[in-house]
Amino acid sequence: MKHPIPPNVTSSALEMAEPRIVDLTAIEPVSCPCGQARRAFADFPEFPGTVHLTDIDADAQPHRHREHTEVYVILECEPGAAIELDGVRTPVSPLTAVAIPPGVVHRAIGMMRTLVICHPEFDPLDEDLLKS
Repeated sequence: MKHPIPPNVTSSALEMAEPRIVDLTAIEPVSCPCGQARRAFADFPEFPGTVHLTDIDADAQPHRHREHTEVYVILECEPGAAIELDGVRTPVSPLTAVAIPPGVVHRAIGMMRTLVICHPEFDPLDEDLLKS
């Protein structure tokens, strides 16, 4: 089935866009307040964000973003895992999705592996680390 082209997409944009496939496990991880993140698509102009495979440590630090919205999708987690949003803890399990708007202080509690979709593109200067 052929998909309709949105009216705001020009034919020249369609000709330039190339699909991209990334093995997230092949990306070198970087430290973050949560643990270790493997970030993809920062160099993909057709996507206005980034996708992160994040392994969350037991000592994840509370933080917030001034402009970023994040969606956490829990892939794996230990029993008793939770997400803390502005001080309120909510239990999570695999395939739970959590949308976190800018300004919300958040952290994961317990070891887990998440897929994080960040909009706009992740910028470490947008992140404020807070004391737990």
